[in-house]
Amino acid sequence: MTVGRHTVTLLTRAGCGACDGAMAVLRPLCAELDVALDSVDVDEAADRDPDLRAEYGDRLPVVLLDGREHSYWDVDVARLRRDLGADAAG
Repeated sequence: MTVGRHTVTLLTRAGCGACDGAMAVLRPLCAELDVALDSVDVDEAADRDPDLRAEYGDRLPVVLLDGREHSYWDVDVARLRRDLGADAAG
C-alpha cells in the first residue's frame, strides 16, 4: 500500500515561545520523513479566516496533519511518526 503525501502545519503566533519550540521539533522530523511542513500565524490569518483564531488561538501551538488537528501545546512525536507511516517506511 502506498502512503500518500502528507502535510504538517503548525498553527502559531508571533512571540510564542512554545510555538518556536514546536517548530524546532517539527523541522528536523519533517525533513527526515520528507514531509511538507508549513506554518500559519493565526493572528495574521484572522483577516481571511477568523474561525482559525477563534478555534485554536487559546491552545497554541497546534499541529495539524493534513488539515486535521493532531496535537496541541506539545508535539506528540511518537504518534506523529506513526500517523505519518514512519514505522512502515523504516
